Amino acid sequence: MTRIFWYGIRYVTRTKQNYLQDFNLKIIIYCQHVLGVGHFFRILEIARAMDAFEVILVTGGAKVNADLPRHIRHFELPGLMMDESFSSLHSIDPEKTVENVKSQREKLLLELVKLEKPDIFFIELYPFGRRAFRFELVPVLELIKKNQDWHCKVICSLRDILVEKENTLKYENRVIQALNTFFDAVLVHSDPELIRLEDTFAGLDRIKVPIVYTGFVTPVPDPGIGRQIRRNIGMNEKTSLIVASAGGGNVGAELLKSTVHAFNRLAPELDVMLNIYTGPYMDRNDKKYLFSFADKRIKIEEFTPDFVSLLGTADLSISMAGYNTCMNIVAAGVPALVFPFARNREQRQRAMKLAEFAPIIVLGEKELEPEKFSRIIEKNIGLKNTEMSLSLNIHGAVNTVKWIRGNYSASTPYSPTLA
Repeated sequence: MTRIFWYGIRYVTRTKQNYLQDFNLKIIIYCQHVLGVGHFFRILEIARAMDAFEVILVTGGAKVNADLPRHIRHFELPGLMMDESFSSLHSIDPEKTVENVKSQREKLLLELVKLEKPDIFFIELYPFGRRAFRFELVPVLELIKKNQDWHCKVICSLRDILVEKENTLKYENRVIQALNTFFDAVLVHSDPELIRLEDTFAGLDRIKVPIVYTGFVTPVPDPGIGRQIRRNIGMNEKTSLIVASAGGGNVGAELLKSTVHAFNRLAPELDVMLNIYTGPYMDRNDKKYLFSFADKRIKIEEFTPDFVSLLGTADLSISMAGYNTCMNIVAAGVPALVFPFARNREQRQRAMKLAEFAPIIVLGEKELEPEKFSRIIEKNIGLKNTEMSLSLNIHGAVNTVKWIRGNYSASTPYSPTLA
């Protein structure tokens, strides 16, 4: 029978001795982003919270512009990514074939794990996704299983909603077999009051390892940074700010183009500015087109490290409906217009759930027509003080660390005192 837990935002009181033992805990985090940057930044937020542990972050996608805390060592595998249809892998280095990169990656990852002998191997998404990377993950999992005296625990880090598969039964059987063979726990970064794993995975009762709900993972806004951002771009207190973003930028160009055209059709008496963030992976021509609209009212950048604080000071967010951006919107308490990625159900399902409780409008293709879109923007830009009717647990990173401490940090299990 699967054991299901929910770690709420409660505080753990620990002895000094147990706390110091955290520093002996070594965690290898494996994260492979293949299209956007959402997976990378979600896992990075969790890694940031692991500042009492020794953390090695293993990545293997295109480079991401992000500063890592000092407690994190970054190990980069040769890069592999996928196209928008998720149909095949391609090498980031044009001089190397995919097969050559795969062979090199398998060897490097296995050597790293053998050398470091982590206490925890923390895998983002697999086996629920990233099946294309089993060539390097399965050898590591088999090594850990074979070396029982090593005592390394294997944890799956999973977002709220899974992408649908063509053959659901075959997919679930494969996932369950891998979980029951190699894994010790599944941490679901969701609030079960809103989205539960069984909503997109029917075979839950056949999973033998614990399933733990940590809450959603997101940074929270820093009001001081938000105010400084407004000053830096010359905004006064009466000026409204719209923030439009496209995540990594591989998808979302059409949304941003529609946004800039709709913005230029807003009522002339509105005192409003638009900040657009294209993401690092947007097509060069699309990016060039958007930058051509930059003026004193429209600011266009590729990326900002203070995105959630920027949202915290904004009056309206316009974006896709990926996990990270949606949780940033919730943390910032900003009204939002979201346009879900059409190739799978994940973004639309999340957006529709959130729209039941928060000032979030889910857009369709017809709403992106500039004249109609401008009217929608005007209607929603004044909803800043609208509150969510459901208080979501957005402390998933902190709760992940609490769960690890409670189960693996001390030499003997302990019962945390909860306040």
